[in-house]
Amino acid sequence: GALYSRKFTIDGEQISLQVQDTPFVSLEEDTDSICCQEQINRSIYWADGFVFVYSITDYESFRLLRALHQHIRRIHPNANIPLLLMANKGDLLRARQVSSKEGLQLAAELGGTYSEVSARENGEGVHEAFQQLCQELSRSSSSCNGEKRRGLHLVRPKSPNMQDLKRRLKQALTSKGKSATAL
Repeated sequence: GALYSRKFTIDGEQISLQVQDTPFVSLEEDTDSICCQEQINRSIYWADGFVFVYSITDYESFRLLRALHQHIRRIHPNANIPLLLMANKGDLLRARQVSSKEGLQLAAELGGTYSEVSARENGEGVHEAFQQLCQELSRSSSSCNGEKRRGLHLVRPKSPNMQDLKRRLKQALTSKGKSATAL
């Protein structure tokens, strides 16, 4: 999935927002569990908030969200992470398969906020929804006494390239030390 970055100001504070698009999430056949790539699990682990986007013209995209939320809960069992449920394609009312009422009910069930937008016709609605989520994130992070949530869970894994570089540097230093001692 693509990673999008934006910087903007909310309530006088500079915010850096990174959005990880997580494609290829699907329901496993005959179950209510999701099937996703490991990259998506890593994105879920490091996220400070979630935006669930579905199309009002595609009931399957809506049906997937409950299982995705359960999957996130398995990764973050006790975390209170802000969630925004965003119904897209609000301009295609004739093709609607998911009602606003269903979207509002699911948002309430998942403990999130709800927004119905048309990214095609009103980009401002999308912007406002993300701004609302960022304000919620700002409030929740200030209540953590400045301590980052992700720092409490697990140290971020080192990249294999960095580990290899450290190993090679250590070998080079060790061999230089031995040759200098031999003289």
